[in-house]
Amino acid sequence: MNRPRTTLLITLTGRDRPGVTSRLFGVLARFPLSVTDIEQVVIKGRLVLGVLTSCDEPPDLTAIHRGVIALAADLGLDAEITTGSAEPGAGAGGARGAGAPHGKLHVTVLGSPLQPGAVAAVAGRIAASGANIDRITRLASDPVTCIELDVSGAEPAHLRDDLALVAVECGVDVAVQRGGLYRRAMRLIVMDVDSTLIQDEVIDLLAARAGCADEVAKVTESAMQGELDFAASLRERVALLAGLDASVVDSVRAGLRLTPGARTLIRTLKRLGYKCGIVSGGFTSVIEPLAAELGIDYVAANALEMADGKLTGRVLDPVIDRDGKTEALRRFARTAGVPLSQTVAVGDGANDLGMIAAAGLGVAFNAKPVVRDAADTALNVPYLDTILYLLGISREAVEAAETAET
Repeated sequence: MNRPRTTLLITLTGRDRPGVTSRLFGVLARFPLSVTDIEQVVIKGRLVLGVLTSCDEPPDLTAIHRGVIALAADLGLDAEITTGSAEPGAGAGGARGAGAPHGKLHVTVLGSPLQPGAVAAVAGRIAASGANIDRITRLASDPVTCIELDVSGAEPAHLRDDLALVAVECGVDVAVQRGGLYRRAMRLIVMDVDSTLIQDEVIDLLAARAGCADEVAKVTESAMQGELDFAASLRERVALLAGLDASVVDSVRAGLRLTPGARTLIRTLKRLGYKCGIVSGGFTSVIEPLAAELGIDYVAANALEMADGKLTGRVLDPVIDRDGKTEALRRFARTAGVPLSQTVAVGDGANDLGMIAAAGLGVAFNAKPVVRDAADTALNVPYLDTILYLLGISREAVEAAETAET
């Protein structure tokens, strides 16, 4: 019968300094130990370093204890050694880790501010599901606070549903994604334009110039809520623009307001090798120059018919509606050589539902309820670059890349 292996968990805490890890492993290298897990976290200069080791034969605990305590004293750190046992073949997490039926998950929590009660509620729900929090990392502290929890032993769909309720109750955003290489494999992001990439609805801006703002805004809202057929509603609204001078389109384009964080999001993703696309129920004459300015790779939008320097009140076929946006996502992915599982789709209205469902990660950004309910995750903060946190990219990494280029 195989004898259980002895395990030792060595934990060092205190003020961080260079060389702690290498010196600890220098001590441990004197003994016949195998390293099965290691975690190191530094928060505001305070270090927590944990090393889980195991050995088949009973170790010389006195010698190990003496060596680790002497090292800790020399470095001004506190040390703790906990012994235990594990069955042969058990993983780093012991029996629980070896038998856990589910893989690792990333749980991302955003708040502005992020209150302790919200973190407690998220952690409590994770514990109630029978899962374990293995690590917590801060991704951002300004202008929103974002933390990421690495969770093991949870069923993704159930945990996502449970945490969606916590998010509503606590006024935070919570995303649940599979861990490992899945998230790092994302290579194409496709975004809606109106009320996503930009803060405006282009057709409402045009309607204001044509003197029919209230009528058009009412139809736009119903269409975004999914209450009207988008293509029919678009033609109805564009008809009200008949006779508008084409120069007004240029004026509207010049006055567009990007969503805060849009430039940072696109610039960062491009640095990382992503392809970026935009799809819009709006109009090419407004969208294409914006895409060129931002360095966006792919564009799909509607085309306004013009004659004698004026809008005719007609939109040209094919109309980019819900199905058109979904097909554009697929087309962009084929062009980029990226499977749909490695795409991210971001939108706010009902005509974004198709592409959000088709993408590997669907994000509802300050979206209508019907979109929030259907998306993988919802962001309700006014900063588009918070999407980076869902991809595991920290604010510090973004700022470091910005500094390196200047």
